[in-house]
Amino acid sequence: MQGVAILLVAMIILPCMDAIAKYMAVYQGMSPGQVTFYRFFFQLLSVLPLLVSSGGLKALKPKRLWYNLLRGVLLAAAALLFFVSVKYMPLADVFAIYFVEPFILTCLSALVLGEKVGWRRWLAIVVGFGGAMIVIQPSFELFGLKALLPVGCAFLFACYLLMNRALGAADTPLSMQTVAGIGGSLFMMVVIAVGHGAGAVDFVPSLPHSALGWVLVVALGVISGYGHLLVVKAFQAAPASLLAPFHYFEIITGTALGFLIFDEFPTSSKWLGIAIIVGSGLFMIWRERSKVKIE
Repeated sequence: MQGVAILLVAMIILPCMDAIAKYMAVYQGMSPGQVTFYRFFFQLLSVLPLLVSSGGLKALKPKRLWYNLLRGVLLAAAALLFFVSVKYMPLADVFAIYFVEPFILTCLSALVLGEKVGWRRWLAIVVGFGGAMIVIQPSFELFGLKALLPVGCAFLFACYLLMNRALGAADTPLSMQTVAGIGGSLFMMVVIAVGHGAGAVDFVPSLPHSALGWVLVVALGVISGYGHLLVVKAFQAAPASLLAPFHYFEIITGTALGFLIFDEFPTSSKWLGIAIIVGSGLFMIWRERSKVKIE
C-alpha cells in the first residue's frame, strides 16, 4: 500500500509538469522546444545536489555513461513531442493517445527481444489502437498531423523502456536521473539551434518574460526530477504488476488540470476512446499477471 500511495502522488504531480508546459506555451509565449530544455536543465540542477551529497563526486560518473546519456536523449525527444502536442491539443486527448505506449512496448518486446505474446494480448493491442483512433480522429481534423505527435512520444518512450528492459540498471536511479538531465539538456540545445535556424516557431529560444515564468520553469524541472524518483521508489516498495494499473490515474489528473486551467473537457466520443484504451491496457496487465502466476 505504501508503494501504491507513492505512485498515486507521482501520478498527481507529474501531469502538473505537462500543464505547466502548456501554460508556458499558451499564456507565456514560450516555444515547446525551450520549455523542454528548461525541463531537463532544472531537473539536472534539482537532483545534482542530492546525488553529490549521497554519493560524493564519484557518483557523477555512472558505470554506463553513454547508455544513460542516450536515455536522456530519448526522454528529451519524447518530452519534446509531448510538449508540442499539449500546446495545440487538450491535455486529456494527449494523455489518452500517449497511453498506447504499453501496446507499442509489447509489440517491440515481441519483435526485438523475442518475448512471447499470446493472441489475447495481440487482440487487446488492436482494440487499444482502435480506441486511440477514436480519440485521434476529431483531433486530426482540427490539428492535422500534430494529432499524431503523442503516438511518436509513446513510441520513443517505449524504446526507452525497452532499452532499460534489455540492458538492466547498473546505476542508481538518482545517478541515472542526473545523467539523463545532462543528455536531455545537451540534446535540446542542439535541437533548438537547428529548429530555430530552420525558422520553426516551436523552437524559438527565449527566457521567461516574468517572475511567474521563472518560477514555473524551475518547478517544471523539480517536478520532473523528483516525480520520477517517486515512481522509482514506488516500484521498490511494491510489485510492478500491482502498480501498473494506477498509471492510468494520470489521465484523470490531466483531464482535471485541463478543465480547471484551460477549460478543456473531452467529448463523449473521446471518453469512449479513453475507456477502450484503459480497458485494453488493464486486460494486458491482467494477462501478464496471470502468466507470471502460472510460471
